Amino acid sequence: MQKRTLGRTDLKVSAITLGTMTWGEQNTEAEAFEQIRLAKDAGVNTLDTAEMYPVPPNGTTYGSTETIIGNYFRRHGDRSDWVLASKVAGPGRLEHIRDGNPRLDRKNIVAALDASLDRLQTDYLDLYQLHWPDRKTNCFGQLGYKHEPDDQATAIEDTLEVLDDLVKAGKIRHIGLSNETPWGTSRFLQLAETRGWPRAVSIQNPYSLLNRSFEVGLAEIALREQIGLLAYSPLAFGVLSGKYLGGARPAGARLSLFERFQRYNNPQVEKAASAYVELARLHGLDPAQLALAFVTAQPFVTSNIIGATKLEQLRSNLASVELRLDDELLAGIEAIHQQQPNPAP
Repeated sequence: MQKRTLGRTDLKVSAITLGTMTWGEQNTEAEAFEQIRLAKDAGVNTLDTAEMYPVPPNGTTYGSTETIIGNYFRRHGDRSDWVLASKVAGPGRLEHIRDGNPRLDRKNIVAALDASLDRLQTDYLDLYQLHWPDRKTNCFGQLGYKHEPDDQATAIEDTLEVLDDLVKAGKIRHIGLSNETPWGTSRFLQLAETRGWPRAVSIQNPYSLLNRSFEVGLAEIALREQIGLLAYSPLAFGVLSGKYLGGARPAGARLSLFERFQRYNNPQVEKAASAYVELARLHGLDPAQLALAFVTAQPFVTSNIIGATKLEQLRSNLASVELRLDDELLAGIEAIHQQQPNPAP
């Protein structure tokens, strides 16, 4: 398993990160433990979670994923072997989190971090990420930006100042962004440079064959500023495996269970996914492995976050790190992209 440098730090993270958002919803604790052991045996050293996991979020399961990871560390005692990343929730319709008003201010961040550390049974996080911006901006599938001059968002300065205090306190080693825009990323970096506050080392945004919008404005920032992408949804919730083609809804699959994930359910997605699956099979490849290998190979990607509900899925996904895409295959991918660009932003 290739290791890559996280931003401008001395941390080395595996090219594949183990995602955890199904643990406590679609996966039991015992199944999560099996996934962790399998990933570790394959050379993965990075775990990504969040206070709001599992997904879809609700008050009953809130924090369960972090609790499972903490129980794993207690049982196996290998916390120091892992680069552990979690996230603090921003504002939104999450009435079960901090009285329904989570913000990226001092009170909320301190409370969220302390609770996460308690659930994870550790006294520090290697990477603490802002799960989405406090301000109203275009993320989670919204391409066009609509300015709201009356937005009462927490100032980025206030957010960074409290993160600086938490880094100095030893509770966080490094900070990262998530679901962020080019403007927001640049603003965080500029404030860190001018005020001596922590510099974001990564940005966790969606990136897949069905959503390459990161390439438009953020790829250049990622490369020039060494704030690499931690790519999430690289299989577009499994759509790129081909299992949903033709309207299929396999029992137990995420899009079968949860109707809320509509960004991966439209005719344009179906058309593009079908073309990518056909391309993979034409070359004798597993469609999911092709999709994952494409993401992992991008120069602005630090780590590719994969998740699975079954061990055989995870084993196959991990094997994608060995796949190299030749020029003919890459040309085929670009041809499909030009015909059907970013159908699931």
